Amino acid sequence: MAAYAVAHLREVTAGPAIVEYLERIDATLKLFGGRFIVHGDEVDVLEGSWQGALIVIAFPDLGRARAWYASPAYQEILPLRTGNLVGDAVLVQGVSPEHWTGNQRSRAATLALERIEQLSTIGMRWA
Repeated sequence: MAAYAVAHLREVTAGPAIVEYLERIDATLKLFGGRFIVHGDEVDVLEGSWQGALIVIAFPDLGRARAWYASPAYQEILPLRTGNLVGDAVLVQGVSPEHWTGNQRSRAATLALERIEQLSTIGMRWA
């Protein structure tokens, strides 16, 4: 099941250290199957307030995400990031594809007929 490294970077001090970190991070991800799926683009704030950038890196599973973070290659460049920004970083387990499907099936009795037809059209199996 997929897992994600998520970082909320509130304050970044741009400079040579951050540039070096960005130049080197992709090589640390490759061995563990990691890839950026969100990388600091502007966010559309819907609730509350938001300051900073959001980073999301996808991994095939939580074990590989943990192994990447603990790897000597990543630990070597980590101070380039942590010494030049204020933010939080977490690893989180994703949900299986069955999670969404099971949720829709359990709610079938309360879904509008139009929604059931839409889901059926895209291949939803109800049993």
